[in-house]
Amino acid sequence: MRSGIFAAAVVCGLAASAYAEQQPPAAVSVGTVSAERRPVTKTLDFVGRVEAINKVEIMARVQGYLETVQFKEGDVVHEGAALYGIERGTFEAAVGQAQGALERSKGALVLAQQQLYRAEELAKKQVASEAQRDQAVAAEQAARGNVMTDEANLKTAEINLGYTEIKAPITGKVGKTNITKGNVVGPNSGSLTVIVSQDPMYISFPVSQREFLRAQEAGSKAENPGSIKVRIRFADGTMYDQVGSISFIDVTVDRATDTVLVRGTVPNPKGRLIDGQLVSVVLESGKPEEKILIPQSALIADQEGVYVFVVEDGKAMVKRIKTGGAQGTDVVVDEGLSGGEEVIAQGLQSVRPGIPVKASPLPAMVGRS
Repeated sequence: MRSGIFAAAVVCGLAASAYAEQQPPAAVSVGTVSAERRPVTKTLDFVGRVEAINKVEIMARVQGYLETVQFKEGDVVHEGAALYGIERGTFEAAVGQAQGALERSKGALVLAQQQLYRAEELAKKQVASEAQRDQAVAAEQAARGNVMTDEANLKTAEINLGYTEIKAPITGKVGKTNITKGNVVGPNSGSLTVIVSQDPMYISFPVSQREFLRAQEAGSKAENPGSIKVRIRFADGTMYDQVGSISFIDVTVDRATDTVLVRGTVPNPKGRLIDGQLVSVVLESGKPEEKILIPQSALIADQEGVYVFVVEDGKAMVKRIKTGGAQGTDVVVDEGLSGGEEVIAQGLQSVRPGIPVKASPLPAMVGRS
């Protein structure tokens, strides 16, 4: 009896094992993206810094008490707008003194001219000596010189009075004020605030000789650097919505780094670019070429190189590829794919070569996130 039960159990176990071997493994759900052929422009990436085209430190040119601060920090101010007011009383008095001195010297000049006229008339009649005439000429010239000096002093006093109202020399965004109302300011007080222009902005970045030659070989000409498009990528990976162009290439090479300083000009209508900001600079040159693009999230690397999984006949198959440059969140495939393959971009952690997969096409935004 026991031997019969044991035999039956063995038979059932073998049958269950055979049944399990006959069952195929369950298909793994994956998300796929089609390997697309799209026009791609050759690019070179650099690290650059945003620079304001015009940047002015506001300084006091005369000494006095600061009476008013007439701007809001961070606002855009226009050329000629009043920024600071310095106490005017002392400078208005200096203008009055200079005007009085000028009037006195003008009166002295009139008297000297009349005396010279009389001396010349008497000299003609041989009533006065030549020495007396010479003295009159010298007195008239001295009086004329005093008038010129007093006119210059008046002009200086008026200029200093004008300096008591500090105005914006350019249009731009004004920074914080370093000195507040009630303090004494002067030429030695340092920068009161700073104004930086906003639109457009410069992007300066060093380029090695080899990299710049590559950009030229891609289709741009050294005589026409403006044909190279300048794009900006922010620290969070997003691309700036404005396109600039090369506006300046330095005439010398930095011997320490073997690089040339290149500067682009980029529109900044919304003020997103800030002076001193560190950004990635993407240079685009040459005519677009048809290239295969896949999401960077589909790439897998091992000791042999880079590969992706593609869906063929319902199974995951390995495709060894050779990649080119990045295009945003996508990557260019130079070798290994012909276009149209369903590349697995989601669910890769459960995928193994040859296993059945259940593919679901991913929306374009999801496949490239």
